Amino acid sequence: MQEMILILDFGSQVTQLIGRRLRELNVYCEIHPYNKIPDIGPNVKGVILSGSPFSVRDEKAPYVNLEGIKGRLPLLGICYGAQFISHHYGGEVNGSIAREYGRAMLTVVDEQSPLFKGVSKTSQVWMSHGDTIAKLPERARIIASTDDVENAAYKIEGEDTYAVQFHPEVYHTKEGPQILSNFALGICGCKGDWTPDSFIDNTVASLRKQLGDDKVILGLSGGVDSTVAAVLLNKAIGQHLTCIFVDNGLLRKNEFEDVLDSYKEMGLNVIGVHSGHLFLEKLKGVTDPEAKRKAIGSTFIEVFDAEAQKIEGARWLAQGTIYPDVIESVSVNGPSCKIKSHHNVGGLPEKMNLKIVEPLRSLFKDEVRRVGRALGIKRELIGRHPFPGPSLGIRILGEVTEEKLAILREADDIFIKGLRNWPCDLPSASYPNEMADNLYDSIWQAGTILLPVKSVGVMGDERSYEYTIALRAVISTDGMTADWVHLPYDFMAKVSNDIINKVKGVNRVCYDISSKPPATIEWE
Repeated sequence: MQEMILILDFGSQVTQLIGRRLRELNVYCEIHPYNKIPDIGPNVKGVILSGSPFSVRDEKAPYVNLEGIKGRLPLLGICYGAQFISHHYGGEVNGSIAREYGRAMLTVVDEQSPLFKGVSKTSQVWMSHGDTIAKLPERARIIASTDDVENAAYKIEGEDTYAVQFHPEVYHTKEGPQILSNFALGICGCKGDWTPDSFIDNTVASLRKQLGDDKVILGLSGGVDSTVAAVLLNKAIGQHLTCIFVDNGLLRKNEFEDVLDSYKEMGLNVIGVHSGHLFLEKLKGVTDPEAKRKAIGSTFIEVFDAEAQKIEGARWLAQGTIYPDVIESVSVNGPSCKIKSHHNVGGLPEKMNLKIVEPLRSLFKDEVRRVGRALGIKRELIGRHPFPGPSLGIRILGEVTEEKLAILREADDIFIKGLRNWPCDLPSASYPNEMADNLYDSIWQAGTILLPVKSVGVMGDERSYEYTIALRAVISTDGMTADWVHLPYDFMAKVSNDIINKVKGVNRVCYDISSKPPATIEWE
């Protein structure tokens, strides 16, 4: 059984970062809501309490019963977690002594503390708290302080219980990775052996046991998640897996043919389905973004189901669900408010009466790419930018038509090829510890948008009245937040000229410099 660290989530916006940092140490961890603690078996080596937007002094503050954890397993409280331990075990948390938001300088008081092994005497940390620990819990002693907060970190004597007021998981805590490493690898004694290779071996063995000789159907999208899921399943059950790749008529230029060829080269059993006419028929006259997404999603279900019915004896539907999807579906406050519909496979399991298998449900996005690399999947597929399920249908504002799709495909092809051909010396968006070969690899996601407006221009000494194309390029780690990319002026000038000169129907190109939030990455 895989050793792990259990993270109890009190609703902090950065709880996922704790998990990501531990995974970077090759330590397996799971995030669970504080009020839905799983059974704690012998494989659980330690527990971390997250931060929270609540105050421990609130009447409805989150409470967790630590009986069977505190004093028995190594325990680390972070921010709210540190205040929780103090508040409920003989200490005192006050809201009026000192508040800290942002950067602070931490001074290690106990340089022999295992939590601060290898950490500088003074280092920058990130604070975000209104309440302050005024009195330590019973048998606790200070191990680190800041200028404004004396009890910035403490340990309870006689047990491996530690607490820090700051956030070691965020980037701004410069030696946070070392602190988390000290807890996970040192205090908890984790081996740090959760690697892509070990994940592949364990997952393939688990899939073989779970699926046996049953037939499995998987909907491929051309994206990273479904591709890696398909290769894992193929490694486990071979020809018992049938993949379906639907051409919804909204894909990028030559995408269906290119991706389908790549899948077949990988030895996958793939069925390609041309259904673009059905999708365009359902989209006729539809302009509302959410209505478009629903029309595309429902049509996909119809097409996929019709093709799947031809596969006799199928009992499982495989999906490329990844860990952030799992966490958000069981978050402390329930799924977040819907901004827009996302996955176009929603509703398939119920309609098809199939059981679900999700081989990637324990992985973050960057880990999916690492596993894909270890599986030998081509870099072009693993490094592909995220692409929306509704495809170009939501990059055409307003009604989707064949004419608009033709314009957008050509403009998008010029932009994406330009990014791939433009050298740069920036870090890779997929592999931050490596350098990108080109602009495309340094960007999280890029694409073009066709605006539903025409403007006046001059082309060949004649007046033109044509469409406007907007370019979008963002950098992100998980898509939850994103910043626009500062593309080189020379590059943007070349792409703009190429689009206007080579794409009939376009006379103006703009660049989107809005970040998420308040904007979204996609325009619809």
